[in-house]
Amino acid sequence: MTETTKQISENDQLRADIYQLLAALLRREPTQELLQFLANLEVDANEDNDMTRAWLALKLAAAQFKPEQLQDEYFNLFIGVGAGEILPYGSWFMTGSLMDKPLALLRQDLMQLGFERQEDVKEPEDHVAALFEVMSVLILEAPSHQQLGFYRRHIGSWIVRFFDTLSRCQSAAFYAVVAQLGRAFFETEIAEFERLVLSTPVVDTSDVQIQPKASEMA
Repeated sequence: MTETTKQISENDQLRADIYQLLAALLRREPTQELLQFLANLEVDANEDNDMTRAWLALKLAAAQFKPEQLQDEYFNLFIGVGAGEILPYGSWFMTGSLMDKPLALLRQDLMQLGFERQEDVKEPEDHVAALFEVMSVLILEAPSHQQLGFYRRHIGSWIVRFFDTLSRCQSAAFYAVVAQLGRAFFETEIAEFERLVLSTPVVDTSDVQIQPKASEMA
């Protein structure tokens, strides 16, 4: 990225953190350390809204489940024998096929933004966790029009449907709660991006190069 330092608001830092949390939960089953972190979250229960209810549900679920239980749940949901109950890829939710045109367009945009695929990563770049990791970086390091353009092209048209589908999967117990948080968060993101539409020009190509951390690209 350029040497210009971006001023990060408290709201943007929170958004980036939630993208990273959702990415961690969707990349693999949570570790004991992550479950402990979630179980110890401080949530203002006096705020009566979907996000607060989702945080409280996740806090409770994290205290009830063990990593070995979630290993089985994650496998059944996202991996399976042949395939899991849900395919966590943007191309699938946009076209009904894997490795389709949306993935090719995504790869072009990632290259323009300066993201590089790690050699040891086998998942396609349109895995939902990878997309969330990219969004976190864009929020913290890129101009507003880039996060808006990336969201519109690669996430916005299908992400609520993804979480709705996840919440209805037969194996989803803990991950039904993750879906609740994801759905509530993206309802707030819809409002955030509506605000950005009014305040920033939409540019789909990159004029700023971002150098992601090694762990932030699938």
